[in-house]
Amino acid sequence: MGKGPYMSDAPRMRERTDEPPRTLVGGVEVDVPNSIPAIRAALPQKRRTEFDRAINAAGIDQIHAVMRHWMLEAVPDPEADEILARLARDEAERRGPA
Repeated sequence: MGKGPYMSDAPRMRERTDEPPRTLVGGVEVDVPNSIPAIRAALPQKRRTEFDRAINAAGIDQIHAVMRHWMLEAVPDPEADEILARLARDEAERRGPA
């Protein structure tokens, strides 16, 4: 009998561990949510609808990039947010009145 569509001789994917990925925020190592429910729970309430739309609209070739984007957005980083806000203000001043 042949192998079913989900069985192959291909190498197995990396086994999942219970350890979430981590990143540094303000010099402190923090966990990064790495599942759809965990990312959604970590987001501010006002961002969850947009997250749901992005996840639901993502095709198989886009889902990894969409999840990576939202994983990082779900981890608050006040220092990075301030840098981005300052850069946006500088750019607005550089462009001057429209």
